[in-house]
Amino acid sequence: MPSTDMSIIGLILAASPIVQAVMLMLLLASLASWAVIFKKRKLLREANRSADEFERNFWSGGDLSDMYRRISSSPRDSMGMAGIFEHGFREFGRLRKQQGLTSDQMLQGAQRAMSVAQRREMDRLEMNLAMLATVGSTSPYVGLFGTVWGIMNSFHSLGNVQYATLSMVAPGISEALIATAMGLFAAIPAVIAYNRYADQVGRLESRYDTFMEEFSSILQRSSQRAGDEA
Repeated sequence: MPSTDMSIIGLILAASPIVQAVMLMLLLASLASWAVIFKKRKLLREANRSADEFERNFWSGGDLSDMYRRISSSPRDSMGMAGIFEHGFREFGRLRKQQGLTSDQMLQGAQRAMSVAQRREMDRLEMNLAMLATVGSTSPYVGLFGTVWGIMNSFHSLGNVQYATLSMVAPGISEALIATAMGLFAAIPAVIAYNRYADQVGRLESRYDTFMEEFSSILQRSSQRAGDEA
């Protein structure tokens, strides 16, 4: 009886086409999720660093008009909390030049502009998080399907023999279990990354909400002073 290559590579090469297709699918899903993990890690790190830097500059007591001109002149700065500020300040300034608007109307217009900017930023931060959730939730079942199919083929091949031995079914079962292992290998990092990044995105959203409320208070006081002076 010829010896069977029991190495992982040998078992994968000896697997049935269906099991190999499942393994390839899981490998591609794992590679895609790792690409998203590294990209999202960089994106969220930059978003947090940008928010920290903006808050330091914003609460340092500098002139908001100068800050607006600097941010609007640099497309790279027009994201995150800085982008929310830019949209709100621009809309407030535009409405302030119009006649017949109350301070509440100007404030509501600025808040709507900030809300639009925040939603766009949240869409950017949340992009591909659903893919991580999908990989994390479906990969174990895809791997289990490959395992069940491989074991089914392994036992089906025993129907033509009179005596079954462990050496006859071990390669088939081993190659089938590799599919389960690959499913877990793809799912576990995706689930961990999704939970971690979803928490970070939620924290950033909370920071944006807090800033919008504080900036709205500043704009409200500014509009009231302008009304009193008028």
